Amino acid sequence: MKQLRYPFSEEAVRGLCVGEVVQVFGRVFTGRDRLHKYLAEGGTCPVSLRDGALFHCGPVVVPEGPGWRVVAAGPTTSMREEPYMADIIARHGVRLIIGKGGMGAATRAACAEFGCAYLQAVGGAAALLAQRVRRVEGVSLLEEFGAAEALWQFDVEGFEAVVGMDACGGDLFGEVRRSSAEVLKTLNASDRLSEK
Repeated sequence: MKQLRYPFSEEAVRGLCVGEVVQVFGRVFTGRDRLHKYLAEGGTCPVSLRDGALFHCGPVVVPEGPGWRVVAAGPTTSMREEPYMADIIARHGVRLIIGKGGMGAATRAACAEFGCAYLQAVGGAAALLAQRVRRVEGVSLLEEFGAAEALWQFDVEGFEAVVGMDACGGDLFGEVRRSSAEVLKTLNASDRLSEK
């Protein structure tokens, strides 16, 4: 299992292949719809995302002492960010995207051009993934966007995910769609033969 440590280098990211299981260590930022739209429309990012990871996540975070504690940190559906993601990769130098369900052709092309990878996190395991967050290092745009849409800065340890899109144009989700279509085609042909 490959380990990826912040800051995530282009060399390390370009060495990933679809289907590999990885562990992420260090700084990870969260962002959902409002943040992506804001950045794509030219909004100023309050932190540098360069060589960082952007996690499609609306975490549940509660105050604890002088700081915060993450209660749940599950991935949200990444395809919602497809209209914005390629531009954010290009302009902000994001190296890793973490989410669920895959992304589209524009993101795949940007990953190949700029050296970024899409990592598939486990859906439905928000409480378990929250255990990988060692601490909340900060939060930006909390008042503007609210807790679920704010840009949280986490320090994670051993956050596991599967490479869904690599920087060589590989797309695990596309491969599954193609192979499923072939199986369906074979099954439909078998059904037609059995009906004769």
